[in-house]
Amino acid sequence: MTNELSFREAKREDTELILQFIKGLAKYEKMEHEVVATPELLEKWLFDKQKAEVIFAMADEKEVGFALFFHNFSTFLGRAGIYLEDLFVLPEYRGCGYGKGILRRLAQIAVERGCGRLEWWCLDWNKPSIDFYLSLGAKPMEDWTVYRITGETLQEMGKAE
Repeated sequence: MTNELSFREAKREDTELILQFIKGLAKYEKMEHEVVATPELLEKWLFDKQKAEVIFAMADEKEVGFALFFHNFSTFLGRAGIYLEDLFVLPEYRGCGYGKGILRRLAQIAVERGCGRLEWWCLDWNKPSIDFYLSLGAKPMEDWTVYRITGETLQEMGKAE
């Protein structure tokens, strides 16, 4: 790392900055068209309902990366885990150890909270990130496929009978 790394928890007034980081990640993942989050939605779900948390990686008092995460639960372990939804480091700060620092901080949070694991998904085409995660000792899940219900299908399934 070229600059001293520190972390801070996001506050309500960071909502616009959080959205900027989300859009930066979406651009990197070629998924900008899928971002429908607004500052109002983020404020409601992150700060009013407290359904997820955000930490910022700081270098020289500047936010250079972020992680958005929340607790999941493993019935087999009988305890919560941390699910990392988003991790993003600004392009000009990549390769300096900030991504590793963010993952290390999340691991510390998991240990402090007594969690049984830290997990995330990665796009299959994202070889630089996959190589990075493998270099840290992360293991890809085998024999598992992610399923998702969204949009109209979710609305139809969620209707009361």
